[in-house]
Amino acid sequence: MTTTDPSPAATTARPSLRIARERFLSGRSLPPGVPEEVVAAWRRARFFGVPHDLAEPLACPPLPGEPVLLGAARPVLDRIVPALGTGGSLLVLTDERLRVLWTAGSVPGFGACSGLSEQEVGHNSAALALRTRSRAEVHGPEHFLDRWQDVCAVSVPVLGPESGQVLGTLTVASRLCATGAPHPQAAFAEAAVETELRARAGRGERALLDAYVRAARGPDRAVAALDGRNRLVSDAAQRLLTPEVLGVLERTAAAARHRDVTGVTRLPDGAGCTARVTPLRLDGTTIGIVATLEPLDEPAPAVPAPPPPVALTGSSVPWRHAVGRAVELVRSGEPLLLTGERGTGKTALARELFGPDPVHVADAARDAGLDQAALSGWQPDRLLLLRHAERLAQPGVAALNSLLDQHPDTRLLVTYTPGAPAGPCLQRLLDKLSARSVTLPPLRERTEDIRELLPALTPRPAPGRPPLTWTLDALRALEAYPWPGNVTELSHVVRALAEHRRASGPVRRAELPDAVREGPAARPLSPMEHAERAAILEALRRHGGNKARTAVALGIGRATLYRKLREYRR
Repeated sequence: MTTTDPSPAATTARPSLRIARERFLSGRSLPPGVPEEVVAAWRRARFFGVPHDLAEPLACPPLPGEPVLLGAARPVLDRIVPALGTGGSLLVLTDERLRVLWTAGSVPGFGACSGLSEQEVGHNSAALALRTRSRAEVHGPEHFLDRWQDVCAVSVPVLGPESGQVLGTLTVASRLCATGAPHPQAAFAEAAVETELRARAGRGERALLDAYVRAARGPDRAVAALDGRNRLVSDAAQRLLTPEVLGVLERTAAAARHRDVTGVTRLPDGAGCTARVTPLRLDGTTIGIVATLEPLDEPAPAVPAPPPPVALTGSSVPWRHAVGRAVELVRSGEPLLLTGERGTGKTALARELFGPDPVHVADAARDAGLDQAALSGWQPDRLLLLRHAERLAQPGVAALNSLLDQHPDTRLLVTYTPGAPAGPCLQRLLDKLSARSVTLPPLRERTEDIRELLPALTPRPAPGRPPLTWTLDALRALEAYPWPGNVTELSHVVRALAEHRRASGPVRRAELPDAVREGPAARPLSPMEHAERAAILEALRRHGGNKARTAVALGIGRATLYRKLREYRR
């Protein structure tokens, strides 16, 4: 069993969150205090093109035959549905791609869905549970869809007992309650499915599950069922259990096979709870125990960790430091300069820093002089994003300085890619902004972020096709490559593979572009050498690695080909 932190909306009054959502949908600025992860979820839904007034989600093609997960879970689902009291609840089982396999019950507003992916229906608890591999809640206005504004949903991932892979999700949805609490029966729903998958044919495991279900009925029941091999723990019990208390209960379950353990079990000092134990018998033999826990004192509610200020992928120290510094500087409202190599994400970070507020974008790459066409739509109360400041000509620098003189309170963010020496006018502007500048690290300095970036950069697979995955050898090649084009170059590689590969299964190293597959050269190369090396690698690939045929195709001698390959490796 897993526990969950309170929903982000729990600390924000529901009427204000509803207002925040309305303001987000209308493109207005949000009130203070809205959880960043909720806003990020709304932005993703808007990015995916999900209409907030969606009436009926797009239908998915029917699955061929009965999925394995549904076949394994159906017996236990049929047993727990009556216990859930589905008059006001809905139980939904999905597969690992969030396609709905089975439903029972009904909730007003939560109509039939064929899938619960964010790309189809926006933010929801099933998608969140699949992404975090832990139990997740989404309440009312946190949802993006209008039709789910009065729905509370709790989802748990179903994990394979041997592989640990996510096989699907189980969701309990109900009408939104005043307290925003999760559905009280979600905990044993999780335990039930996982136990059924683990031991479909074991009478002892079934007996343990049934005893747990009977004992866990009712809100906030702290119950644990143990037989020495399997352990079912409700969320309320999970909050009370310490490793020492759990060890006592495990030993009690083992001792119950040889002596009577009925009654209150002695727990270690400082346990914070009591445990009343009832033996579990099957065919006259004790096979385990069911323990009901009672807290001695009311435990203090857990305080969730503050969410990251900007929802951009990457957890490496250089990236999070740069993002945190940019967030800190942009809050003051003064101009900010973002610098970094091409493709490091300067514009993407700029748009995230501005949030949903309307932004006027001026691009010096298209208009180096920033004439009237570039700034004609700008209004003094709007945010101004100037891209490619390195392309500014002298008239453009003068126009920008004039604008800042006339409107000193302008919220301005400038992106700049170092390269050719800046002219004197541009250099004076850069010097003026240098005290409020942030340099984004290149991808080669934060290679640990590549595995997080890959899912974010992979386009949505076509219906019926599995998502793109990677072999360990391919991942190592991606992490070893220096990525001169940074995240933009990585994105092009990922999209090309997703769109053009015909093979099934994970991407192998052999499918990567030649330069990525072969790894970086052993020494820095000139632009001419880079082009020559790329041509040689492409020719080797076309001729199956045969160096003789490659030399003939390139019009050079075999000795010359060998010499050049040796030079690139030195």
